[in-house]
Amino acid sequence: MSIPTEPVGSLPRPAKLQAAIADYDAGKITKEELKVEQDAACKDSIERMEATGAPIVSDGEQRASSFATYPLADTLAGTGLADNLAGDGQYFAIFTDGHHRQLPRLTGGPFKYKTYAADYLKEAMKMAHKPLKQAVIAPSMLSLLYPLDGEIEGYTREQFLEDLVNECEKDIRQCFEVGAERVSIDFTEGRLACRNDPNNPWTGRRMLEQFVELNNRVIDRFSPEERKNIGIHTCPGGDCDSTHSADVDYADMLPSMFKMNAGYFLIQLASESDKERVYQLCGEHSRADANGVPQVCFIGVINPLNPTVETPEQVRDDLVTAAKYIPVERLGSTDDCGFSPFSIDVKPKHGSPDYARDIAFQKIESRVKGTAMASEQLGVVGATIADTAGRD
Repeated sequence: MSIPTEPVGSLPRPAKLQAAIADYDAGKITKEELKVEQDAACKDSIERMEATGAPIVSDGEQRASSFATYPLADTLAGTGLADNLAGDGQYFAIFTDGHHRQLPRLTGGPFKYKTYAADYLKEAMKMAHKPLKQAVIAPSMLSLLYPLDGEIEGYTREQFLEDLVNECEKDIRQCFEVGAERVSIDFTEGRLACRNDPNNPWTGRRMLEQFVELNNRVIDRFSPEERKNIGIHTCPGGDCDSTHSADVDYADMLPSMFKMNAGYFLIQLASESDKERVYQLCGEHSRADANGVPQVCFIGVINPLNPTVETPEQVRDDLVTAAKYIPVERLGSTDDCGFSPFSIDVKPKHGSPDYARDIAFQKIESRVKGTAMASEQLGVVGATIADTAGRD
């Protein structure tokens, strides 16, 4: 079988859609009118991603407020916030350009999702002609909804965590029931948990190990056969062409991350300063048997924050180098991050979100072609590009 390749999930929202979201927040248009623009953006995303030759695609998360808040609110500004939440929660991340992203605050129980990823996937299934993957948010991220210190009256932290685990499991299972080929869990908070930023208190609480344990409470509810198609995505952030934790050494995070019993990992690497060192870390710490499933390392070969389009040859060369350290049967390719994890993102290094969309599809095409070239060079060509979706 050829080396598998898949996207992380998101694409920049067209400027027209971002304007419609702002109008919806302002009460100028209805939810139905917003949906018209979302439908158009999803259809365009799927059609253009399929045209790159990608074997597995996504809807670009065009309906989601963000990778983290889609279960909680209709928009990034907080319109349609779910029950038992307030908008004044703690910062999730402070980015290197100075901007920040904030989570809601839990005010009481029980905790329930307002929207499940499968709600979006159902719509995407009507538009797609190739297998679809779906990204979901990790319970570790949503655990930050609960106050860092103390407890909410009448709703203990453990009650919340049990509700959270149940909702996250439901989120994943519903995606597979609707027809997802693969489901990846966004875990960008993993690297940030090692940063110890005095301006962002949770990052100094040494939460990485409890994040891993919490995520395994969900992952371990699935069989080995199911976990082959459940992944973890890690990156140092990718919002407004800026990062939040690229200065954190992967050596501080990867050994813990691979304790999660997922079947594959989507790992930011194209923008890493010493890629070969991280390839070696992945080879050392990923497991051939994670409670019954081999862990496949999908290395990042595309940098969504940089408008320069990687060549297929660069992609090929990265994979060939990675194969020196990672067994080729457990090697894949991906993008470093979603191209726009948050719905409102003007992509400043690109000049506009519309131009950034055009660049994203060019980059995806390079990833697909370069992965096929690496498969041929490494002697693992047993299928066409259209069969490299990560299936056994």
